[in-house]
Amino acid sequence: MKSTQYLSLALCVLSLSACSIFKKPAKEQAGEDAKQTNVITDRKWKLVELAGKPVADKVNGKEPFLLLQKSESRYSASGGCNGIGGAFTLENNGRIKFEQGMSTMMACDNMEIEHGLNAALIAADNYSISGDHLSLNKARMAPLARFKAVK
Repeated sequence: MKSTQYLSLALCVLSLSACSIFKKPAKEQAGEDAKQTNVITDRKWKLVELAGKPVADKVNGKEPFLLLQKSESRYSASGGCNGIGGAFTLENNGRIKFEQGMSTMMACDNMEIEHGLNAALIAADNYSISGDHLSLNKARMAPLARFKAVK
């Protein structure tokens, strides 16, 4: 009788443990989720705050944005008027450097956001990311610019 109970118990334990062999460990799954949300390249980022002030959804009828292209280490951006572009480098520990690039030279009604975004890109030396939010920072000061991932 006891051997039947031990055998039943052993089968129950084996069947329960077999269910978990097809699942990824929680730590591994969490790591994959973090990788997906911590990727800043090849995602379009909508500018939502500049120098601590909110930015409108549209500036001069266009959405202000930043796009970092990993394959060529190039960025493209707009503050709502002209296109801005250049090279960038990413380093360990959240370090980033934007090089002054080219820009179209149109004149628009509201150029403050564009000038501020361009200055923030050149001044930024690090970034932080939290979920769908990206912040470009200078040293440990308040963020120069904040972005939200476009889905």
